[in-house]
Parts: sequence; C-alpha cells; structure tokens
Amino acid sequence: MLHPDPLYTVTQLGAELGVTVRTLHFYEAQGLITPRRAGNTRVYSQRDRARMILILRGKRLGFSIKEIKEYLELYDIDPTHGKQTRALLKAVRNRIHKLEDQRHAVEQTLTELRGIELQCEEALVAMDKPPAPAPKTEPKTGHAKKAAAKPIGRSP
Repeated sequence: MLHPDPLYTVTQLGAELGVTVRTLHFYEAQGLITPRRAGNTRVYSQRDRARMILILRGKRLGFSIKEIKEYLELYDIDPTHGKQTRALLKAVRNRIHKLEDQRHAVEQTLTELRGIELQCEEALVAMDKPPAPAPKTEPKTGHAKKAAAKPIGRSP
C-alpha cells in the first residue's frame, strides 16, 4: 500500500526548518511555495518542503529572491534539469566573483585601518599618553546585537 506524501501545517514546517510562520507566509506571498488548503488551514507538501530547503539555502548563500525564483521556475519547466543546472552554475560563478571582490575590499579597508591605528598609537606614545587597550572582538555569528537604549535628554 502506498502512503501519500506527508503534509505539514505551517507550524510544523516552520519548526522543522527552523523558520517562523511569518517567513513561510512571506515566501508564499512571493510565489515561491504554494500550500494547499484543508478547510481554513494551509498544508504544505513534500514539494513545498523541498522548495523551502532550496530557498533557505539560496538565501544563506546570498542569492536574491528574484534569482531563487528564476531557479525554481526552471526546475518546474525543464524535467532534465539541464537549463536549471546551467543557470545555477552561472549564478554561483557570479556570486563567487562578487564575494571575492568584497573580500578584497574588506582586506584593503582592514590594512588601511590598521595603519591608522598604528599611527594613533605612535602619536599617543609620543605625547607620553599610553594608548587605550584594543577592544576584544567577538566572532560574527550572523546575528546583529541591538544597542542598549540610551535615555534622551539630560542625565541626572
């Protein structure tokens, strides 16, 4: 006996993929996934789940919604996946090129900032004022920290 593909509620799929319900609704509004309805409830198929995995991977790799949508549309159009694979290869090569350009720009900026840092430290030593210790930097985790709110107006 064949079992039908499992269906997921928005909450179940979100929990499985580690995304919010709002995220799933966003991708639905963009036309990237198309859940069915069971009464008033959205139900997602294995196909929707697989598409979401590709979407999340594409976003993590820095592709735009437009690029991801084009890739997914090719998947539906071309059963041999040749066009899709060629399009993906081109997009990946473009992304690699952009990232290499960004890395070069970041390395240049860091070199320049380190030179300025050294000049400032030397100037402070020449003034007989020890430089302030360098702040400890934490590794980037991809999550921005919110700055603490500061009161507006006079301080007591």
